[in-house]
Amino acid sequence: MKVLALTHGPSVGTGVFGEAIRDAGHELAEWCVPLGGEPPAAADAVLVFGGAMHADQEERHPWLLGELRFLEAALERELPLFGVCLGAQLLAKAAGADVHPAAESEVGWFEVELTAAADDPVFGSLPARFDAFQWHHYTYGLPAGATELARSAVCTQAFRLGRAYGIQFHAEVTGPQIEQWLGEDPGDVADPEALRRETAARIADWNELGRGLCRAFLETV
Repeated sequence: MKVLALTHGPSVGTGVFGEAIRDAGHELAEWCVPLGGEPPAAADAVLVFGGAMHADQEERHPWLLGELRFLEAALERELPLFGVCLGAQLLAKAAGADVHPAAESEVGWFEVELTAAADDPVFGSLPARFDAFQWHHYTYGLPAGATELARSAVCTQAFRLGRAYGIQFHAEVTGPQIEQWLGEDPGDVADPEALRRETAARIADWNELGRGLCRAFLETV
C-alpha cells in the first residue's frame, strides 16, 4: 500500500508508526501540512499525527482549514484514516464533532481503559487497561455514528467511525521525540526529571504496543 502521513512540525513525526509501515513493506509518503503545497498523489491510507497547535486555531494557522477539507473529502470517500492526538481531533472535527479544551490537561503517563473495543479488529488485541503517553490540552466530542473505543479519567481516548480511527494518546512517540517536546514546552511538565525516569522505564514496552497497533490498522485496511 501507499500510506500518506500528515505531519505538523519536525518533532511530531511518524515515530514507531513509520517503522511499522516500512517494516511491513508499504510505501510511506509524508506531507508536512504547515509548509503548504499539495499532498502527494492518491494514497491507500492516511495517518494524521500531532502538533503543538489546536484544532480550533484556524485564524492563527490558516492551513488547518485546508487540512480539514482534505479530511472531510477522505471521510466521504471512506479512505482508511488513523489520527493521533491533534490528528484525532481534526478527524472528529471533520466528521462534525466539537473540539474544545479538556477539563484537565494530560501530559505524561495516564491510565487508559478500553470501552467497546473487544471485537474491534484494530483495538481488540490491546490490554483492557494500560498506561499511555499523553500530551494534550484539548479533547473532542464523539462524531455522530462513531464508536468510542477507549477512555481515560479525563476524556475520550479513541474512536472508530467507519474506516477511520482516532486516538488521543501518543502510541507513535519515541523517547527522543519526548525529549524534544520537553525542550520545546518545558512549562507543560511540573517535574521533567520524573517524567524522564518514568519514560525510560516504560518506553520499550510502549513502542512495542504502538508498532502492534499500527500493524493491526494496516492489516485491517
